[in-house]
Amino acid sequence: MRNIAEFLADSWRLAKPYFTRSEQRRSACLLLGSVVALQLLLVGMNVVLSFWGNAFFTSLQEKDWNSFIDLLLFWKRTPSGFILPGFCGVAAVYIVIAVYRIYLTQWLQIRWRRWMTRTFLDAWLGERAYYRISLIAPTDERSGMGTENPDQRVAEDLRAFIGDSVSGVRGILSLGIDLLSNVVTLVSFIAILWTLSGPLTVFGVTIKGYMVWVALLYSIAGTVATHYVGRPLALLNFSKQRVEADFRFALVRLRENMEGVALSGGEAEEKRGLLIRFEALAANWWQLMHRYKLLTALTAGYGQVASVFPIVVAAPRYFAGLIPLGALTQTADAFGQVQGAMSWFVTSYADIASWRATVERLSTFQRAIEAAHASAGEGVHLGSGAGSGYALKGVTLALPDGEELLRETDLSLRAGESVVVTGRSGSGKSTLFRALAGIWPFGRGVVRRPSGGSLFLPQRPYIPLGTLRHAVCYPAPPDAHGDAEVRDALAAVGLGGLAGQLDAEESWGAHLSGGEQQRLALARALLARPDWLFLDEATASLDPEAEASLYRMLRERLPGATIVSIAHRPAVAGFHARHLVFERGPEGPGQLVEQAGATA
Repeated sequence: MRNIAEFLADSWRLAKPYFTRSEQRRSACLLLGSVVALQLLLVGMNVVLSFWGNAFFTSLQEKDWNSFIDLLLFWKRTPSGFILPGFCGVAAVYIVIAVYRIYLTQWLQIRWRRWMTRTFLDAWLGERAYYRISLIAPTDERSGMGTENPDQRVAEDLRAFIGDSVSGVRGILSLGIDLLSNVVTLVSFIAILWTLSGPLTVFGVTIKGYMVWVALLYSIAGTVATHYVGRPLALLNFSKQRVEADFRFALVRLRENMEGVALSGGEAEEKRGLLIRFEALAANWWQLMHRYKLLTALTAGYGQVASVFPIVVAAPRYFAGLIPLGALTQTADAFGQVQGAMSWFVTSYADIASWRATVERLSTFQRAIEAAHASAGEGVHLGSGAGSGYALKGVTLALPDGEELLRETDLSLRAGESVVVTGRSGSGKSTLFRALAGIWPFGRGVVRRPSGGSLFLPQRPYIPLGTLRHAVCYPAPPDAHGDAEVRDALAAVGLGGLAGQLDAEESWGAHLSGGEQQRLALARALLARPDWLFLDEATASLDPEAEASLYRMLRERLPGATIVSIAHRPAVAGFHARHLVFERGPEGPGQLVEQAGATA
């Protein structure tokens, strides 16, 4: 974990933009100002209640019935000329202020969280930063290069950073306002405590306002002890969020691949992997339990002593007849307010430690996104102006670790000339496919693409959440194509039986088999009608007869499209006019070799 200065700088860097650069900055500042003002009004109400308590308990001591009723229901003028409102009026106003402070706080929280979520999603998805980050192993969190579980950082960490008063999660808003409230409380009550405590003579030395100094020493002792005991909590909470996310991600992966696990009989291995992740979670939990046990013992004892400590300290003056009962209770209350304000760090330590871990995770995520954006211009460049086809100029393809798959290669793919690329598994065919799509960030050179639409279909198509219509039309919106057009596309690829379920919401990625998913992706191609269609083993899950039928269908339905395929099956070459082989040995980069014998 980094030092306090870096932590505060990161916190400011995350919080500042919403109030200074967002389109909501004016209303956000107004809401924040309103929340702060209401919180300060509550502090003022506590000051009023402090003086009210003095007069109320004094009326009890003196058995003054009229003053008792006035202070309870109406109002009373003090001997010094001040008017103290009755408790009922103070309580009613206090309740209204407290209710609207919470209401406006929650309003600000959800607006702030919505804006930060959109901002992080824009940055994470912009320039395919999410893809570059996913290719880099999350090694050192402080480096900002690569982060695990980005879903948790967007969903959970943003919520924890801002805070969620509905579920009791304390974030920057509640902690910051609480700190400000305690500072104002300290300033307000320290003068009261100084006046009430009077002087104390110790060994011939007279100490004025001695209760203030006692509260200060008591708070310093508690703060030092709390920091010493709770210091490891920030790192433990950081680890807790990571292991919780790892365990949840493993469960989601099992849910998404249930059929594969069942067919391979991998239940025992899945259980072993899940239990290993859970044991890491449990080990972290035991460490947190031990540390929280020590911290709770310290803070609980500190709080219990603080409840009686001021009365014990002020009791000699009361028994000496120097102050009435009301002044004693007000002294105890003022001491509690001052000591509580000074001890804010003690009482909030656990929340601060948890929040610090959240700031660390969001900061590393933000730095990873910024690093991905900064390196967006590196690697293989995608440009235009290739005439009627694709062209590779001096392209070198590399893996994230720097290993080269292809070096300084020129290649032309001409419009109307269908091409198939074959080669051994792992040679780099799919990496070439990604470079042609303009998403591969490692390497150098230029890929020039022609005008017109291009569609790239991978071996495992992405099936979004939502209706079947959404899944077929993706990445276009669901209403981009009419019902008849969508049903026709499904029938053409052999999924006509699903035509009646266009508006059914299912987990279609799990509901459809691998072959059906590939058929659905080809239906997208029929709807999109691209000028260039790239297929990276996009029919590998189908039997040869179905594969041949679908290639013929693509030729008939998309006569103007140039098809470029990556495949392992020799029969696929028969549907293409040109055959390239990606040859690569056990060491060194490979090369693209023209293969004779392909037939249209």
